[in-house]
Amino acid sequence: MLHIALFEPEIPPNTGNVMRLAANTGCQLHLIAPLGFVLEDKLLRRAGLDYRDQATTRVHDHWEAFAAWLGERRLWAFTTRGSHCYSEARFAAEDVLLFGPESRGLPVALLDTLSAEQKLRLPMVAGSRSLNLSNSVSVAVYEAWRQMGFQGKI
Repeated sequence: MLHIALFEPEIPPNTGNVMRLAANTGCQLHLIAPLGFVLEDKLLRRAGLDYRDQATTRVHDHWEAFAAWLGERRLWAFTTRGSHCYSEARFAAEDVLLFGPESRGLPVALLDTLSAEQKLRLPMVAGSRSLNLSNSVSVAVYEAWRQMGFQGKI
């Protein structure tokens, strides 16, 4: 199983879309607080539809709690500061795909604790700043799942 981790997500519909993606791809979703919304937010419920209840979601009180859960799992951070293309990574079961908050991305201090190979970038045309969070998660999850032969698909 792949793991999706959202570090301090801010926009309820994005998180709802990621919950729906997690439910439909068999991923576990990790939300790292503080969150920019409450889990009962109507926009989150609307975006997640009935998949919200099917998604396996875990909330971590802060980064340190998440890091303790992480243990020996491989962490891949998706960032515009990455120098490696996401398609160069070789994903495996139990890998964790980490994404930052919509307005600011992952903190530099956190990124500085990771190797260059762990910091992945989605290609964009020159002059682009960033992609929507839920779209970025979708691209990454489907590439990782493809590499694993779409295990568990119907």
